[in-house]
Amino acid sequence: MAHVILGLLLITPRTFYDLIKVFEAGVALFYSASPGSIKRALDTLLTRGFIEVASVEAGGRGRKVYRLTDAGRQDFRAWMTGELAGPDLETAALSRLYFLGLLEPAERVPVLRRITARIESGLATLTALDTHLDTVDVPEEHRDLATHQRATLDYGLAAHRFMLDWFRDHIDRHETPNPAGNAGHGSGGQVRARP
Repeated sequence: MAHVILGLLLITPRTFYDLIKVFEAGVALFYSASPGSIKRALDTLLTRGFIEVASVEAGGRGRKVYRLTDAGRQDFRAWMTGELAGPDLETAALSRLYFLGLLEPAERVPVLRRITARIESGLATLTALDTHLDTVDVPEEHRDLATHQRATLDYGLAAHRFMLDWFRDHIDRHETPNPAGNAGHGSGGQVRARP
């Protein structure tokens, strides 16, 4: 979650309440977070020096507006351009896709290729399991249960295949120059992460 918050603050400084609204309005499509977990992540980012309080809003509540520091920009960029870690592949992939426009156009396809490599690895693991299960003799009393467990694996295989096809198509669209001669689909007004 910390890197999602860094990405949101790279786009524009925000208050804690602004972050909650952004999570509810769009980020929740790939990453759900409670207000308490967002607050804890903000406190950790402050302690680590990745964000700072830019200002305190006037008025009774005195809401703090947070912004990135240079260290926060560097950490966000390292996360975006690094290997995907963690067990939740879909969240890791979609988190980076969501913020891809913050990178320079030349940096985007390598990120997408790392995502597809991770999907391919996961698909290979599930395929090997599927092949192995074909050789397992299931006792009669567990066959009904095994049928539904196998359906879960089938779902995982289908989801990985869909993700792989989708990301490969996205790479193809980014590698094909558009008629205006600009790389990818980003607009000139995009906010970019500093190198």
